[in-house]
Amino acid sequence: MSRTTADRDEPNDPEADQPPPGDDHAFLGHPRGLATLSGLEVWERFSFLGMQAILVLYFADTVANGGLGMSPGTAASVSAAYGTMVYLVSVAGGWLADRILGSYRAVLYGGILIACGHYAMAVPTAVMTWVGLGLISAGTGLLKPNVASMVGRLYRTDDQRRDAGFALYYMAINIGAFAGPLITAWLGENEGWHWGFSAAAIGMTAGLIQYVLGRRHLAGRKHSAEFALAPDAMRTAVWRIVGGLLLVAVVATALVLAGWLTVGRFVDLLTLISVIAPIAYFVVMFRSPEVTPAERGRLRPYVVLFLASVAFNFILFQAYSTMMLLASTNARTEILGFHFPAGWYASALGAFEVALAPVVAALWARMGSRQPHASNKIAIGVILGGLSFLLMVIPTSGHADDTYEMAAWWIVGSYLLLGLGDVLLETSGMSATTKLAPKAYASQTMALWFLSLALANGIQAQVVKVYGQVSNPVYFGVNGAIAVAAGLVVIALAPWLKRTMHPVH
Repeated sequence: MSRTTADRDEPNDPEADQPPPGDDHAFLGHPRGLATLSGLEVWERFSFLGMQAILVLYFADTVANGGLGMSPGTAASVSAAYGTMVYLVSVAGGWLADRILGSYRAVLYGGILIACGHYAMAVPTAVMTWVGLGLISAGTGLLKPNVASMVGRLYRTDDQRRDAGFALYYMAINIGAFAGPLITAWLGENEGWHWGFSAAAIGMTAGLIQYVLGRRHLAGRKHSAEFALAPDAMRTAVWRIVGGLLLVAVVATALVLAGWLTVGRFVDLLTLISVIAPIAYFVVMFRSPEVTPAERGRLRPYVVLFLASVAFNFILFQAYSTMMLLASTNARTEILGFHFPAGWYASALGAFEVALAPVVAALWARMGSRQPHASNKIAIGVILGGLSFLLMVIPTSGHADDTYEMAAWWIVGSYLLLGLGDVLLETSGMSATTKLAPKAYASQTMALWFLSLALANGIQAQVVKVYGQVSNPVYFGVNGAIAVAAGLVVIALAPWLKRTMHPVH
C-alpha cells in the first residue's frame, strides 16, 4: 500500500487507535499485533546489542587491530555515554510521536535511522563510527519509547494478559539479544570489527520489512498523532527543531575545532544532562494542567519505580562494558575444548532471558490476581542485579596480579542472576508505566522510563572510570551492595506503593 493510500484510508478506520477485541488470541493467546511488534524488536535488539557486545572491545582494541586504542576505563566510559545519549533522545522521540508523527511513523523513521547508522559504522573509519553512533542514537530515541507504548495499546487496562504480553514481548527482545552477539562477535574477532557492524545493519533492515508488512494488526497505526499540534503550531515546531539541530551541530563543530569539546568533556556533559532531564520532566508532568489529580497521584509511586530502574540498569548495562572487558582479559573463552569469542558472553544474558521470560509469563498468567504486586517484582529484580555483581567478588579475590583466568561459569552464573532480574524488572516496569501514564503524556511517559536508563548509563559513565584503578573485588562488591540495598528499600515501601499505584496490581 502506498503512503498516499494509507493517509487516505486509515483516518477513516475506526479501529486504527483501538485495542484489538478481547477475543483476539491469534498469537500464543495474545493479540496478533504482538507478533509484529515482537518481530521488530527481535531484529532491533539483534542489531543494537549485537553492536553493543563488541563496541567496548572495538574501542579498547589497538589501532593496528582495527580498534580505536582507548584505555579500558575510557572505552567503558565512552560506551556508557553512547548509551546515555541513546536514551536521552527518547524524550524527543516520545514528544514527536504524541504531537507530530504518530507512533507508527515514529517507529518507522527511527528504524530507518538505526539501519543507516549501522551501515555507516560498517565503513572502516573513525569518523563514520561517530556518525553511525549519532544516527543510531537518534533512531533508537524515536523507536524504543513508541514501540513499547504500541504494545501497551494492544491491551485494555483491565486485561490480565497485559503483564504476560509484555513478558512475551521481552522474550522476543532477548531472542535478538541472544542471536546478535553470536554473529557480530564472531565476525568482529575473526573478520574485523566493521564486519560485525555490517551484520547489525542487515538485521535492522529485516526488522523494518516485517514491521511494514504487519502494520494492519497494530493499534495506533494511523499516521496522525493522537495529540497533534495545530497546523500552524506544527509548522513552527518543525522549523524550530530543524533550526535547533543545525545550531547544535554548528556550535559543537566549533567547540571541537577550538579544542574545548573533548571526548571526556562530552561524556561529562551527557551525565549532567541525564541527571537534569528526568528531574525537569517530572516537574513538567506534575505541574501540567493536562494531568488530572488522579493521574498526578499515580506519578508519585512511579518516581520510586524510576529510581529502582536506575539502580538495576546501572548493573545491567555493565554486562556490555566492565563485564565484557573482564571477560576479554580474565575469563576463559573455552568450554569443553570449544573456543569462542569473548563477545559471546553477552549472548548468555540474552539466552537466559529467552528461557526465563516464558516461564515468568506463564507463572503470572497462572497466578492471575494472586501474583505479586508490580513493585515487589521490580524490587526482587533489583536485588538479583546486585547479587550478580556480588557473585563476581568470589572469582576476582585472592590473586597476586591481574593475569588470572576465571572459569567461564562464573560470568555465566552472574548473567543468570542478571537475566532473571531483568525479566522481572523490565516487563513489570514497562507494563506499569503504560498503566500509570497520564493520557496526555502516553508516549512521553514511556520515554521517561527510558530516561531512567539514560541516568543509569550517565552514572555508569562516571563510575566505570575507576575500573582497573581499584581492585575488582572492591569494584563489584560495592556496586552490587548498593543495588541490593536499593531493592530492599523498595520492598520496605511496598504497602504505600500498593495503595497509590491503582490500577496497577
